[in-house]
Amino acid sequence: MGIVATQSLKNVISTYIGFFIGAINTLFLYTNFLSDDYYGMVGYMLSLAYVIMPVMAFGVHNTLVKFYSTFKTRVSLNSFSTLMLFLPLTLIIPTVLAIYFGHQTIGAFLTSENENYIIKDYLWHTIIIAVALAYFEVFFAWAKVHMQTVFGNFMKEVFHRVGAMVLLLLLYLKTIDVECFMLGLVVVYVLRMLIMKVYAFSIKLPVITFKKVNNLSAILKYSILIIIAGSIATILLDVDKVMLGYYIPIKEIAYYNVAIFIAAVIAVPQRAMHQILMPLSAKYLNEKDFVALDDLYKKSALNLFIIGGFIFLLIILNINELYFLIPEEFNGGLFVVLIISTAKLYDAVLGSNNAILFNSDYYRMVLFFGVILVLIMIVLNMVFIPLYGINGAALATFLAIFMYNTLKLFFVYRKFKILPFNKNSFRIGVFILTLILLFYFWDFSFHPIINIGLKSILLSIIYAFVIYKFKFSEDVSLLIDKMIKRK
Repeated sequence: MGIVATQSLKNVISTYIGFFIGAINTLFLYTNFLSDDYYGMVGYMLSLAYVIMPVMAFGVHNTLVKFYSTFKTRVSLNSFSTLMLFLPLTLIIPTVLAIYFGHQTIGAFLTSENENYIIKDYLWHTIIIAVALAYFEVFFAWAKVHMQTVFGNFMKEVFHRVGAMVLLLLLYLKTIDVECFMLGLVVVYVLRMLIMKVYAFSIKLPVITFKKVNNLSAILKYSILIIIAGSIATILLDVDKVMLGYYIPIKEIAYYNVAIFIAAVIAVPQRAMHQILMPLSAKYLNEKDFVALDDLYKKSALNLFIIGGFIFLLIILNINELYFLIPEEFNGGLFVVLIISTAKLYDAVLGSNNAILFNSDYYRMVLFFGVILVLIMIVLNMVFIPLYGINGAALATFLAIFMYNTLKLFFVYRKFKILPFNKNSFRIGVFILTLILLFYFWDFSFHPIINIGLKSILLSIIYAFVIYKFKFSEDVSLLIDKMIKRK
């Protein structure tokens, strides 16, 4: 897979470093150094920022990747790049004005429970973070189209988590108070955006050219539609936290946030590989190289199933022991971890499915499917959250993601006659299910940390041996061969 394998491996490493730091923050620092109310507020604030980020970006982070390779002359490329840099401002400015004049009304709408009054105090924090997220993605997309994803992925996954860790330690040492901590989070995201801008422009400095852009109507149409279509995955995962803030006390979002973070570890390889799958899929689609597209689809799906499946097993088979290590009140998120982990694994199994749809001429169908399913998810949340609390939010998210992914899977097959599965996909699925049945109800009788370590080592040996022995994936087998030879 060449460039995919090389950059994906580096991206996986940096992403896991970020998640390791995030795990320390989420499971230990936030839970001990910040009150449940303020921890819930952090989760709510960031989730709301991620939900509105695609609107702030005007879909440019997807549009840039899709159309960049279609421009062949210097003038046309400069005009297109200029449009991409300034287009987000057409929505950011009106949104900021709307927040300025309607601050009290919007704050009151977002607050339902009396305990949730602090939400309105951090509305501006949320908006500034959303703008920083939007332009970060624009600058990252600029690096992607030049096939440079490693530094951007590091900034995306590691930088803000290190920043949060430093702020939490300063809070613990009483160097700053909670208000400075919340403001510090805003500074971290803004600084991350500025660093990404410097790096992206160091790769190739855009030339500001205000001239007519070829195919402008198609570009604007795509950008407008991708505001929704390109943010479906984000909305499906974050709108539940936003709705939780409306229906239940804000501190319970902290418990939900911990569970979601644990499950999100499964998505790390997919997120890392996605950075290079997007521009490659766009390239193959623009060149109509459907053989290469099919090969990329199958290999990415198989490799992500193997890697994601292994992480899925580590989480599912150790989750009971892990919850012994964090405060008891967070144990209510066990069901959330189990069901969201399953949804994340289904995401991984689809490989480059999203990259194909977002960069094809059928992106409108992603919009159609996505709008319907977000509406369904909102309704499901309205039904399940009052009944089951955070478990209801997780159930609604799982059902929405399952339906959404299944629709995308069948649509890609119908239009391109390609599937991400082969016979090894079925074998891996059976193997994963067998390991769950064998190990879920068995633990060592030691301290939870020792139990997790021993079971993980045993599981790793068995999993690697079977995957290598039966050669489920050529790429994974070659990687293991290289590791063996180095030793």
